Amino acid sequence: MDLSGGILDFVQRFRNLEVQRDSKDQLIKDLLIYSERIETSLQAQNQGLLIELRDAKLDLDDATKSRRDLQQQLQEVEARSMLISQDNSHLKNNNPYVIVLIDGDGLLFKQAFIKQGVEGGKRAAYALRTAILTECGEHASEVEVVAKIYANLAGLSKAMRRDGSLENESDLKDFSLGFTQGKATFDFVDVGHGKERADNKIKESTKWNLRNYNCKQAILGISHDAGYAPFLDELFHDDAARRRVTVLEGFPTVRELIATGANILNLNDDLFRSDKLVDKVPISLSLPSPGGGGGVGANGLGNAATGGVAPGTILTPAASATSTPSTAPVTTWARAISNASPPPQITLPLQPRPVNAPARAAAQQVKPTPWNPGPRGVDSPITVVQSALDNIKKRKDSNKLCNNHYLRGPCVKGDACCFEHKYKPTKDEIVAIAFLARLNPCTSGQECEVKDCIYGHHCPSVRDGMCTHPYCKFGTADHPPGTKFRTKSHDY
Repeated sequence: MDLSGGILDFVQRFRNLEVQRDSKDQLIKDLLIYSERIETSLQAQNQGLLIELRDAKLDLDDATKSRRDLQQQLQEVEARSMLISQDNSHLKNNNPYVIVLIDGDGLLFKQAFIKQGVEGGKRAAYALRTAILTECGEHASEVEVVAKIYANLAGLSKAMRRDGSLENESDLKDFSLGFTQGKATFDFVDVGHGKERADNKIKESTKWNLRNYNCKQAILGISHDAGYAPFLDELFHDDAARRRVTVLEGFPTVRELIATGANILNLNDDLFRSDKLVDKVPISLSLPSPGGGGGVGANGLGNAATGGVAPGTILTPAASATSTPSTAPVTTWARAISNASPPPQITLPLQPRPVNAPARAAAQQVKPTPWNPGPRGVDSPITVVQSALDNIKKRKDSNKLCNNHYLRGPCVKGDACCFEHKYKPTKDEIVAIAFLARLNPCTSGQECEVKDCIYGHHCPSVRDGMCTHPYCKFGTADHPPGTKFRTKSHDY
């Protein structure tokens, strides 16, 4: 050990040791202070976590209780929903039925049924019901058939007599009674005189029944009448309605109804006639005798009251070429007119009285009140170029142009439509298409709210008080009052 340093070295070493001791004590103090701070912070965090844990437990308990309540409510709702679904299914399938609506003015039962009167009506009802149930297949035992025939009984009786298929008009009345008596759900309804009465009943009944879930199918006996095509087009906007509508065929279904894509059921083999009624009654015309003084009226018919007639003479244009000789000579139309006495000359004894000029002018200024067909009013007139109209009319069958495609835009039926879509008509031809579409009555009539409706809302063929269309589809009410028609069959 070096003793040369003396006491000072020890003093220095002691001081160094004191510094180290003070540093150690400070370190210990700092560690204690830091530990205290950490412990305080951790205790605060721990307290917060304990509070959060308590709240979480409360939330968990509440969530568990709520979930159980919701589960219980869900089970109750599911049970009620199942009951409602079962009730709904029961209501939909309880008393299912098929409605058969027949336009009796055109869809006619076979002559054999009608001739049997009441008994024939009952047999026809049974046969119709059996035929419909056969189409129902495995569901036949569950389905009821409801049938209604709408017809103008008096007019139909006369038409069938003129056709020669009915000897006694009472047979048809008896047949209708038998049809009604045959089944409780079958009715033969006499709608009386008027072209649109049966049509309107069938249309409204169809709409009503299609809104009823129990109605599984609506079978419409309308195959003879193209006037139902707009009605079917309107119905078939709903695919569900399309599947529930079938056209019952007697007379072969007209092209316009086929174009709608409706299902077709043919029962001609057992129930219905496939031909229309034809007027087979010859026209009888009395002729003036060669020496008589009777004249021929403006319509070419002799007047029996004048005494110059040959009673019982029947005029047929081609009778001389087809009939066998008989005791009474057969007279042709041309000979009847050539043999008629000329009309007498009439001389007025007085000159016509002059009419006051102002009075005549006032009378000429009086104009009739314009006809108002209803809420929609008169359709705007369409001026058509005859050559364009002829071009459109020349197109036949599937070559005919599709009204909906060219007047309303692309046809919704697409390739299923049986009419032409690819042809590019001129402006005049499009006007002609619109003109021809206007000849078909709108199913909504004057109640139609479609601004660009392509169908007619009143007859557009009236000229000078005369309906010039030989097969007008519009009802009498769709013509101005006093309109005359070219054929009497219009009223029927």
